[in-house]
Amino acid sequence: MGRWEPGASGRLREAALTLYLEQGFEQTMVADIAERAGVTARTFFRYFADKREVLFDASAELVEKSLAALEEAPATSSTLDLVETALDAAADIIGHDRELARKRHAVIMANADLRERELIKLAQMSAALADGLRRRGVGDTEASLAAEAGAAVYRVAFQRWFDATDDLDLRDVVRRSFAELRALTAG
Repeated sequence: MGRWEPGASGRLREAALTLYLEQGFEQTMVADIAERAGVTARTFFRYFADKREVLFDASAELVEKSLAALEEAPATSSTLDLVETALDAAADIIGHDRELARKRHAVIMANADLRERELIKLAQMSAALADGLRRRGVGDTEASLAAEAGAAVYRVAFQRWFDATDDLDLRDVVRRSFAELRALTAG
């Protein structure tokens, strides 16, 4: 496949993930990924800043879609409902392929720098949600608490979805986890 053929970014993602699982993240070079994908290293860098971004390049889209959902939510929504709406949009993006999520997770868990990067991306998402809540008139403390609670709910829901053996929808697991948080805090 030549570099001019469509789908180069998808091929690069697939090649990178396969190589990371086969030989490890640290041992995989950009040239290896590009060769496996049938493109040049120069083409790789047109799509990704570095080999880590193959795993994290959807972060901007997640934040964008989550904030759009938060902004479009009804004005009567509670703060926690707003966060749930935003994370539902994120789950809609991530939750379509659990096997891909499992492979990505395995690569990240095998490398301390990638685990740290994952935590940084989650913190950035939480900060963006808190800022979105503030723009909607939510106070600073309430916005921060709701966004951080949402991040915790999302981590728990993702793990439940990830570990499940049955056919679960990530959005449903996020919604159930929010319901459990509400029940926990009501008592």
